[in-house]
Amino acid sequence: MKVDVLAKKEKWITVEQGNICTPNGFSAGGLHCGIKRKRKDLGWIYSQVPATAAAVYTTNQFQAPPLKVSQESINTNGTLQGVIVNSGNANSCTGKEGLQKAYKMREVFAEKACLNENDVAVISTGVIGEQLPMNKIVTGVKSISALVNGYDAPSFEEAILTTDTFTKHICLQLETESKVYTIAGAAKGSGMVHPNMATMLGFVTTDINIEHEALQQALREVTAETFNMITVDGDTSTNDMVLVLANGMAGNEKWTQDDEEYALFKEGLQIVCQSLSQQIARDGEGATKLIEVQVNGAVTAHDAQVIAKTIVGSSLVKTAVFGQDPNWGRIVSAVGYSGITIDTEKIKVMIGPILIVEDGMPVTFCEEEAKSYLKNEKIDIVVDLLSGSEHATAWGCDLSYDYVRINASYRT
Repeated sequence: MKVDVLAKKEKWITVEQGNICTPNGFSAGGLHCGIKRKRKDLGWIYSQVPATAAAVYTTNQFQAPPLKVSQESINTNGTLQGVIVNSGNANSCTGKEGLQKAYKMREVFAEKACLNENDVAVISTGVIGEQLPMNKIVTGVKSISALVNGYDAPSFEEAILTTDTFTKHICLQLETESKVYTIAGAAKGSGMVHPNMATMLGFVTTDINIEHEALQQALREVTAETFNMITVDGDTSTNDMVLVLANGMAGNEKWTQDDEEYALFKEGLQIVCQSLSQQIARDGEGATKLIEVQVNGAVTAHDAQVIAKTIVGSSLVKTAVFGQDPNWGRIVSAVGYSGITIDTEKIKVMIGPILIVEDGMPVTFCEEEAKSYLKNEKIDIVVDLLSGSEHATAWGCDLSYDYVRINASYRT
């Protein structure tokens, strides 16, 4: 019997001023080391004790050297105590030299934090194909002044950004009669974002004590419904990962998948990851709107996911939303080429509260009302296949003129 059994009535609440340093035992920070011209470009997370670690990685075959080094660290003991991140340079497609530099980055931070090298994860993001300026990184790491007791999460959030226009974070807490549990997250992501890890990084800290296998399983399942359900431009990057650190400093007995607390933990992780996913989708390069596509009535969950991602990833749907054009034909077309077999005579489509297709046929609707709705910053598209009970939700953004401008000049 658990000492602190969680009741069903207990719920996760948002901590408005919380961040990745809010869970017990975590510190973080960021600084400018010179990879970028002015903005912060080197960040770190530190746990007072070894934290159970779980991660998911990009599906791009060109996995960058830092990912390989981080996987090696996590696979050694299933724990981490430090994370070092640089932005402005992805250290990707850099060969053996790039791999050695990723190891060097891990070595230098481990020495600074008085940790074993396998206690450290290394992450890089930015321009692909350029060697890391190791002298700048080494100098930056050595200049960290508040590693153990530095609680500067905003600087960490800034240091991991590339083309992002705002930082992304969330913090939740759950209070029982004897303990307070906290889960918090930070992320970066703006462009080159597509389901199955995209150019995005996610960091989650929690003071909950949870078994490694349970943590990895929860992250894998939650990622499938959150980070893997966002798209900005259809490109999957080489460096992306989501990392969860659980240091157990809340003092609970270790949770496993067989414990009733596991479902509540997964619920909190789901809220954190969904919020970060939506923030990334909203910050698509040049984006002006967040698009949420919900597909209902599918035969399988997979069918619903594929159709939802196809719609939100359609360039024609994206541009129609940007232009405030209720062009329902583009939505129906995306459903049709998704590769999922549907009954075309059953499909129902709504843009916000406005019914535009029923039984596979267009219905009369007020064009001006639809255009007015498309002026909102969040656009909901609901598709009902009326063929089953499964559903899925995907998130993306519109495609504006600025997307081309930003990506045409990214390296210069």
